[in-house]
Amino acid sequence: MATKNNTERINFASAQLVTDYPDFLDIQIKSFQDFFQLKTKADERSAEGLYKTFTDNFPITDTRNQFVLEFLDYFVDPPRYSIQECIERGLTHSVPLKARLKLYCTDPEHEDFETIVQDVYLGTIPYMTQSGTFVINGAERVVVSQLHRSPGVFFGQSFHANGTKLYSARVIPFKGSWIEFATDINQVMYAYIDRKKKLPVTTLFRAIGFERDKDILEIFDLAEEVKVSKSGLKRILGRKLAARVLKTWFEDFVDEDTGEVVSIERNEIVFDRDTILEKEHIDEIVDSGSKTILLHKEDNQMADYAIIHNTLQKDPTNSEKEAVEHIYRQLRNAEPPDYETAKGIIDKLFFSEQRYNLGEVGRFRMNKKLELNVDMDIKVLTKEDIITIIKNLINLVNSKAEVDDIDHLSNRRVRTVGEQLASQFGVGLSRMARTIRERMNVRDNEVFTPIDLINAKTLSSVINSFFGTNQLSQFMDQTNPLAEITHKRRLSALGPGGLSRERAGFEVRDVHYTHYGRLCPIETPEGPNIGLISSLAVYAKVNNLGFIETAYRKVEDGVVNITEEPIYLSAEEEEGMKFAQSNLPIDDTGKFTAERVITRVEADYPVVEPVEVNYMDVAPNQIASISASLIPFLEHDDANRALMGSNMMRQAVPLLRPESPIVGTGLERRVAKDSRILINAEGSGVVEYVDSDIITIKYDRSDRIRMVSFDSDNKTYNLIKFRKTNQGTSINLKPIVQKGDKVELGQVLCEGYATQKGELALGRNMKVAFMPWKGYNFEDAIVISEKVVREDIFTSIHIDEYSLDVRDTKLGAEELTNDIPNVSEEATKDLDENGMIRIGAEVKPGDILIGKITPKGESDPTPEEKLLRAIFGDKAGDVKDASLKASPSLRGVVIDKKLFKRAVKDKTKRARDKEEIARLETEFLVKFDELKNVLVEKLFSLVNGKTSQGVKNDLGEEVLPKGKKFTQKMLNSVEDYAHLTKGSWTTDNELNELVTELIHNYKIKLNDLQGSLRREKFTISVGDELPAGIVKLAKIYIAKKRKLKVGDKMAGRHGNKGIVARIVRAEDMPFLEDGTPVDIVLNPLGVPSRMNIGQIYETVLGWAGQKLDQKYATPIFDGATINQITDLTNKAGVPEFGHTYLYDGGTGQRFDQPATVGVIYMIKLGHMIDDKMHARSIGPYSLITQQPLGGKAQFGGQRFGEMEVWALEAYGASSILREILTVKSDDVLGRAKTYEAIVKGEPMPEPGLPESFNVLMHELKGLGLDVRLEE
Repeated sequence: MATKNNTERINFASAQLVTDYPDFLDIQIKSFQDFFQLKTKADERSAEGLYKTFTDNFPITDTRNQFVLEFLDYFVDPPRYSIQECIERGLTHSVPLKARLKLYCTDPEHEDFETIVQDVYLGTIPYMTQSGTFVINGAERVVVSQLHRSPGVFFGQSFHANGTKLYSARVIPFKGSWIEFATDINQVMYAYIDRKKKLPVTTLFRAIGFERDKDILEIFDLAEEVKVSKSGLKRILGRKLAARVLKTWFEDFVDEDTGEVVSIERNEIVFDRDTILEKEHIDEIVDSGSKTILLHKEDNQMADYAIIHNTLQKDPTNSEKEAVEHIYRQLRNAEPPDYETAKGIIDKLFFSEQRYNLGEVGRFRMNKKLELNVDMDIKVLTKEDIITIIKNLINLVNSKAEVDDIDHLSNRRVRTVGEQLASQFGVGLSRMARTIRERMNVRDNEVFTPIDLINAKTLSSVINSFFGTNQLSQFMDQTNPLAEITHKRRLSALGPGGLSRERAGFEVRDVHYTHYGRLCPIETPEGPNIGLISSLAVYAKVNNLGFIETAYRKVEDGVVNITEEPIYLSAEEEEGMKFAQSNLPIDDTGKFTAERVITRVEADYPVVEPVEVNYMDVAPNQIASISASLIPFLEHDDANRALMGSNMMRQAVPLLRPESPIVGTGLERRVAKDSRILINAEGSGVVEYVDSDIITIKYDRSDRIRMVSFDSDNKTYNLIKFRKTNQGTSINLKPIVQKGDKVELGQVLCEGYATQKGELALGRNMKVAFMPWKGYNFEDAIVISEKVVREDIFTSIHIDEYSLDVRDTKLGAEELTNDIPNVSEEATKDLDENGMIRIGAEVKPGDILIGKITPKGESDPTPEEKLLRAIFGDKAGDVKDASLKASPSLRGVVIDKKLFKRAVKDKTKRARDKEEIARLETEFLVKFDELKNVLVEKLFSLVNGKTSQGVKNDLGEEVLPKGKKFTQKMLNSVEDYAHLTKGSWTTDNELNELVTELIHNYKIKLNDLQGSLRREKFTISVGDELPAGIVKLAKIYIAKKRKLKVGDKMAGRHGNKGIVARIVRAEDMPFLEDGTPVDIVLNPLGVPSRMNIGQIYETVLGWAGQKLDQKYATPIFDGATINQITDLTNKAGVPEFGHTYLYDGGTGQRFDQPATVGVIYMIKLGHMIDDKMHARSIGPYSLITQQPLGGKAQFGGQRFGEMEVWALEAYGASSILREILTVKSDDVLGRAKTYEAIVKGEPMPEPGLPESFNVLMHELKGLGLDVRLEE
């Protein structure tokens, strides 16, 4: 029945896990690594990502081709700040990007111009963190992958208003103009360029070299050529002409300007196309001087190709010259200056590599679709492409081919982070190239260097605007680890170059059969984005062309290949194949035990013999995403509720004491591990030291690794303590290993942040009863026991960050202080000398968090006044209080405070700084020398006794000459090891690899040291890096302990959500026969109509698990059966199906009917009453309408809308209505008068004009209407 695995969960799966899941964050991390290729050596980089963008834009030459700027390599320096420092200071976690550029002159006149190779700074580039996020201006963001239409050719059909079918073929390139071929109601085919200009297809043919009717007809093999002779023509009487018979002659005339004789070619149409040959025509044809004529072929292919003949009839041109001129007129709306210019326009549009690019994907799709063998390097359109597309389109018109399904995943591809960044870099570098060219042209004879040509701001401004404003760069959902990992695996059809919510129809949003194993059919938002935003399935991968693949096991002759790794197939490779389910019974050899098996072929499910099966799924949860795979018994839930369940698990608030579910699916451990929140051991080793902040591990390392590494065996990990997330929840990690413990590779070392013992733990296991309780659980409301609150079962900690910046104003500098004018001593008792509240202080609404005074702009004090104030220290006169106070709903404890400030510049400080920097540099020089000595020692131990094979630096200069034996002195004499990249050390390749690895590690270590030196120098000379205009930045962190309250939203994992309606004393809760009160009472009416029976299965199995002290894994679509559950309930001594009699806590009487009781996993959601409950007495008003603002954040009031007005009108409550619409709202004068009357006890005044009426008046005036009020 069930097996125990290392997670101590009892697994009910019948299908054994064949292969491990791909890394859940691969889509982000691998994509970014492929983009930067930093781990790859310069000469081994593949043509993709950043490297390709550089090679596409370089070399750059000036207009006269005298100077050339060539790209050699790029590299990055270590980031100035750690990720945590960036989050605290509100900075971007980025790396300085540098390019090695070579500038040389090709003009012999400039002999004195030397070739220059320089490392040029190109700006700082946001760098991805280990967990796949970017820190931008102090906030973690995620770049979501986009699902867009793949480049290539698409065949489609539409209907004309009169019901005629219109067919089209559209070629979508990676960059460049779109071209579409389409038929109209008269069966004529047109080409549309960029969706605007249309021209007959035959005109395009003439322009690309098929000049005469004969050439065009020959493409489609439509005409028969007959020589002109009287006897020959007699034999073909009654046949139709396929091409015009033209009479051609030359006319001479005298050019008036030059006086020369010029001859011009003239054409006259003797017979038009489709003329039926008769006797009297013979002489005319012979006289016309034509050598041959073209006739329609006498076969059935004619009817199919009628469309070409119709198009020729519509074609206004007769030669290539006429065609290109006609196209030029259409596109440019002007006469062509000459034939060359006209010809150039077509070449530029579709046949120029600079302007047009199908991309690798586009060419691959074209070749596949059109069954061509065009070389993959040809990324522009070819004549062959155009001809084949038109042949296919004609087949489509004649119902000999199918239209494309644009929702098929072979026609949609994923643009991952790397690709989106590459296209942004492309924009940035092409802008940079333009300015470089301009500067080169201006410089002329002066000596200049690559640095002079480059403006670093160009690139970084493009990249920063992408991260800051692009629709796909999103503020990360960080409520819990599942929310993070799901956000990173999300695919959006929206964004630049994608769909828009308004235009997206039903088909795009719907589930397609190719989504199987690729996109989750369950997890998608409810609301306007449904189906446009989806999640990657658990076994899905994105291949190098951007298509989504999923894993399968190969089946041959009815035998499943159980030994090899599964293979990954894209949607296209899957077409027409037969797939068996993963949990079909097979024997030890992999043979199907059943005689006939149910299979999946595209959208159909035939039952076939095992021999016909091609592939088998790898796991039953293959079709679902991570969230959906975490719902046990998903197979018993209605899909709509499963959707809500998987979406609500992402809103679960991490609890103070989380607990992993008794009934899980077996994926909990993997999600926690791949979320990168927890610390995993990097190899086998022993725990040397542990406390609540750090864990130190001594790793076992091989001699080879020790040889090439500069790190010690001990590694110390810092645990995150009470860090605020983007959503204000808190991350707090605790160690779960002890000193002396042995650890293995990948072992989890800590827990916390919705994880327990290395498993995802979003909520708590609760004893539940399904029964009504005094009407309090009506309509999904939840009744909960006071014990839950008392024992902090659903308590969570939330952290708020409050900051205040200090600026230099025109009136003087602001100041942080605890000496605030007109404030009692009591109010400032918790503030330190910087005006910041002390750590540990309890905060109530209205308390001062940070004291700040700012100069008042009254009048300039006289010198005497200034002197007196300076002597007696009276600040009150010229400053006002600008402190940060706690908002009305804020209650909590200060857990941390931070103060960042710029370095103050004065003479003594500068002198001190100089000394400090000199001391630092000396200190670091020693460190650099020590590092080099270690390198030389290690190098010498490797190459001792060997002879040099000629080691060169980047520029190809020999540093260690060939043929010399290595000595320690020789190795010590090398100045710069970081640039020794060429040549070879010894004749032993394995040894050479070791040396290269050693130098590579030395480079990394050296880079780190240089980075530390730069950082420390910067801190001394500049202080903390702060945004422009800000002198100091104070931050306060306040933690709030939130217990469960009435009004909080809770949910199970099956879409069973509800609001806590009543917290009942434990003694009043219904109790079991043994006296145990239940923790939570849910309404049974929430189950039948919602059809999420999974929660009942979970409840019953959960109770058995709690009694037996076991945890279960019941994977989706392959979980525990009702019989297995019954066996366990019997073993645990729990009533079958959880049906048991309960007793009323108030009276002790037994309820009439048994109820279902058990243990269910409940989570607390982020919708908490503390964030929503709000009351206003007097607050801010909108400037224009003078009505109260809306919403808690603005301290707003409630809107009395039009429906509320109708309600009062219905009751005839005119006075109340008048009062509400005037003095209680936006009658400014009336408000003041009413207040006065209430204070003085006078009768209420007459209301005046509401401000909103004035707004209406102004709007009418704005329309040019003069409205006057009659008194």
